Amino acid sequence: MNKLAYPRELRLLTPEHFSAVFQQPHRAGSPHLTILARDTALDHPRLGQAVPKKQIKLAVDRNRFKRVVRESFRLRQHQLPAKDFVVIAKKSANNLSNQALRDELDKLWQRLSRPPRKKRSSR
Repeated sequence: MNKLAYPRELRLLTPEHFSAVFQQPHRAGSPHLTILARDTALDHPRLGQAVPKKQIKLAVDRNRFKRVVRESFRLRQHQLPAKDFVVIAKKSANNLSNQALRDELDKLWQRLSRPPRKKRSSR
């Protein structure tokens, strides 16, 4: 049986970890949030979150958003590829219910779990 914990090893902790993801990431987005992903040498996925005050004003709402994202990641960690993920909140994410946010995250996790499409070369 897989452990569903969320230990320190599954988190992006330093600015260097975050900046590595921001350089040439795979993206999956919706009107409410964006998830950036980048391959890593580790054998497990890691999660980072960017929830700016400018997008979600109240601390209680930012904390709720982060809590739902962490829980979604924790439950799906064994199905996700070994990548570093950064979830970025948009203003409209504050209007979502917890269930709607979970559904949105599930769709984006699924999209990022597929192999990336090859870019077509322009002639």
